[in-house]
Amino acid sequence: MSRGNMDQMKVFCGRASRALGERICQHLDIPMGQGHTDLFPDGEVFVKIEEDVRGRDCFVLQSTHHPVNTHLMELLIYIDCLKRASAKRITAVIPYFGYARQDRKDEGRVPITAKLVANMLTRAGADRVMAMDLHAEQIQGFFDIPVDHLHAAPVIVDYFKSLREEMGELVLVSPDVGNVKMANSYANWLGGDLAIIDKRRVSGSEVVSNNIIGDVEGKVALMVDDMISTAGTMCEAARLLKERGAKDIIAACTHPVLVGLAMERLAEAPISKIIVSDTIPCGPRTAPIQDKIVELSTAELLGEAMLRVHNNESVSSLFRKGSGGKR
Repeated sequence: MSRGNMDQMKVFCGRASRALGERICQHLDIPMGQGHTDLFPDGEVFVKIEEDVRGRDCFVLQSTHHPVNTHLMELLIYIDCLKRASAKRITAVIPYFGYARQDRKDEGRVPITAKLVANMLTRAGADRVMAMDLHAEQIQGFFDIPVDHLHAAPVIVDYFKSLREEMGELVLVSPDVGNVKMANSYANWLGGDLAIIDKRRVSGSEVVSNNIIGDVEGKVALMVDDMISTAGTMCEAARLLKERGAKDIIAACTHPVLVGLAMERLAEAPISKIIVSDTIPCGPRTAPIQDKIVELSTAELLGEAMLRVHNNESVSSLFRKGSGGKR
C-alpha cells in the first residue's frame, strides 16, 4: 500500500476514541493531529485545532456511544472547525454509529433519527463518512456523500481461526432469525454447523427463547452479533444452549454497547468468553466480566481503510480475501 504524501494526511480524535486513535496513528506511523476539546461550565463543547490544516486531507475519529449526544456534538463541532480552517477534505470516521437502530418508521409519529444524524454530519461539512458494522446497511443510503461501510469480521474471524483446532466441533448460532445471514457467513469462514434460536417477544420488555433449529449437543456454540446492548437476547439464548447440551458457549460482537443490566446478565450467563472489538472502549466499566471479555483491536483495519481513502484507492478490496465482509 502506497504511503506517499503522508504529510498531507491528518488524523484527529475526539474524546470517545482517543485510545483507538493512538493505535491507528501508530499503525500509520504518523503523529496524531493536534486538537483538544474543552467543556464550558454550562456543558457546552469547545473544540480547537492547534495546527495548520489548510489544504490537508483530514480524518476525525469519534465513536458516538454513551453519552451519545455529547460525543455526537463533539464530532459535529470538530467537522465544523476543520471546515472553517480550510481543510481540503474531511472524513468522519465513526467506528460505532449511534442512533443506527432508529432507521425506519415502524409505527406512527416516530422519527427516523439515523437519517437526521446523516443530515447533521453532511451539513456540518463532512465530505465522506466511514463507519464499522452499521446496524442497518440501508443507513448508507441516508447520506448524499460517499460512505465506506467497514466490517469487523476479518478481525474476529482471524482470532477464531487461531483457536480453531482447540475449539473442536463448532456450531454457529444465530440468537434470532434476523441474524441468520451473519451466522451462516461465519459458519462458512470457520467451518462449522449452523443453528437458529427461535425467539418470541411476549411483551415490550420480555423475550423468550424456547426452541433451537439445529443440533448443538456436545459442540462449542459460537454466537456472533453486530452489538451486545442489554445482553437479554444473548444471555437467554446461552441458557437455552446450555440446556440443550452445548459443551461451551462463546459470544462475539463488534460493538460492546453493554448498557442497563448487561454486565450482571453476562457475568451470570453460561458464556465462557465474550469477544468484542474496540469500536467502543471497554475500560473499567467491564470489570464485572473481566475474566470473560477479550478485546480485539480494529486499528489496523481502520488505518488501512483511511490510508486507501487518502490515496484514492479501493476500500472494498480490504474485504475480498480471507474472511470477507459481514453479509
